[in-house]
Amino acid sequence: MDNHTTAVSRAHATLKRIDADPTRAVWIELRDASAILAEAQAVDERVTTGEPLPLAGLTVAVKNNIDVEGIRTTAAHPNFGAVASADSAAVARLREAGAIIIGSTNMDQFATGLVGTRSPFGALESATHSGRIAGGSSSGSAVATARNLVDIALGTDTAGSGRVPAALNGIVGIKCTRGLIPASGVVPASRTYDCVTVFARDVATAARAAAVLIGPNTADPLSRTWSLDAPLAAPPTPTVAVPRAEDLTSLDAERVEAFEAAARRLEASGARLVTVDISGLLEAAKLLYGGAIAAERAAAYGEFLASHPEGANPIVASIAAGASRHNAVDLVKDTERLDQARAEARRLLKETHALLIPTAPMHPTLAEVEADPVATNTRMGTFTNFMNLLDLCGVAVPAASTKTGGFGVTVVARAFEDQVALDLAAILTGESSPPRLGGGTPLAVFGAHLSGEPLNGQLTDRGATLVGPIATTESYRMVELPGDVPKPGVAPAPQGEGARINGELWMLPPSAWGPLLADVRVPLALGPVELDTGAVVTGFLSTNMDGTDITSVGDWRAHRRSQRTA
Repeated sequence: MDNHTTAVSRAHATLKRIDADPTRAVWIELRDASAILAEAQAVDERVTTGEPLPLAGLTVAVKNNIDVEGIRTTAAHPNFGAVASADSAAVARLREAGAIIIGSTNMDQFATGLVGTRSPFGALESATHSGRIAGGSSSGSAVATARNLVDIALGTDTAGSGRVPAALNGIVGIKCTRGLIPASGVVPASRTYDCVTVFARDVATAARAAAVLIGPNTADPLSRTWSLDAPLAAPPTPTVAVPRAEDLTSLDAERVEAFEAAARRLEASGARLVTVDISGLLEAAKLLYGGAIAAERAAAYGEFLASHPEGANPIVASIAAGASRHNAVDLVKDTERLDQARAEARRLLKETHALLIPTAPMHPTLAEVEADPVATNTRMGTFTNFMNLLDLCGVAVPAASTKTGGFGVTVVARAFEDQVALDLAAILTGESSPPRLGGGTPLAVFGAHLSGEPLNGQLTDRGATLVGPIATTESYRMVELPGDVPKPGVAPAPQGEGARINGELWMLPPSAWGPLLADVRVPLALGPVELDTGAVVTGFLSTNMDGTDITSVGDWRAHRRSQRTA
């Protein structure tokens, strides 16, 4: 929130846009305007006191299978659920960060569907392509974001519900590694594989929200914390896998061209493209609905739908009823098949940093879905159904507007490599580096490890990310050390003889510190460095200061430039 925009003014503007918007089927329940404005006023007061609020004043829509205190959680069934007595973990974290909850959005009933038409509260059409579906199951959240009714929205994703609607409405959808965002307070569709997701109109805003949402929660036994070796950035020259032509036969010619253009944008940014066979991933995707794993849907809501046929979507009810036919032996066999598929996915992506795939193969009209609802919905999950099953993360971004609707691509990465997917997605949308999602330990560098310098690869190759420029207090010396690789030595100076030394602050994954220490050669060492901000961080120091004194320059790059000029 900038200095000229208050949370109250943003809330007023949001309410005005919603009042003027004709798409009433977006919402299942809006909060009372007075409660929204009171919450916004409280955010402004918190900002005034200096409280850091990363999402101050941003307005939020929440899918109606996620608890919002005071709103009935129906999962789009008129007779299901009760008024939530407390926020879900995700909503509570958004409020704590200063976001303003506006209301609860429409969805495919019980989060079962990728079309956005399986709701007694009304079918939704795309915000960007009239007459075509919005995609589901997080249809209302995606449309609310795309129509600029809110800044961000929460969805859920088991088969692609946080990605397909993003593609069909021209927005960004982040599906983090399963469990990084806790699902406590969420009506399950498939408990083991459900993810809470974020929609926004740009990668940076979506990443800001995701960073707030990430973190374990004791109420969700499947929630996870960052892996110790989670990279904090994409490398400067990543290797990106793309599917073979025969894996893209579900796309029409215009979408193939749009996909290839997206791949070329990554290549032009420095990525190396490699073609891989993803047929095994596409085959594994069939297990989500075609195997015993579908029994999780029967367990989640099958009994309720069987006893409450009124208000039930017949397709959703039939999926739950059909899923109950599986037995325990079926589940054991399919779990083993999934284990094998995960191992294959790890082998496939072992030598790459990400996989670029289409998000959805087509953008059907509402009439096309009505004519063949099951087959059309199945096709929509072609490139999405496998991701949660195989423990992958992804960021969906818009790629093109075609003659037959919207088209998007998804940057897929291994579990806990979410930041890599975000960084590459930002390249596709033309944004600067998105915010960091979290994790890492700071390291101060002053010479050969700076950006563009000879040893910087020791950081970037291990998933480190640049935070920005720094300077020490005025109590350090700098000398030029002898050796094959030009580098400085930095160390505390005797009283009154030091100066401020410029450098960079990097964040390293915990797993990178051991290998980095193994690479450090005397006289360099790691030790505490006091910055001019008052912070003390680990940084490169020297145990030997016998060299040409360049303290007065105070900047290694400036010293090198002066040498080249001379």
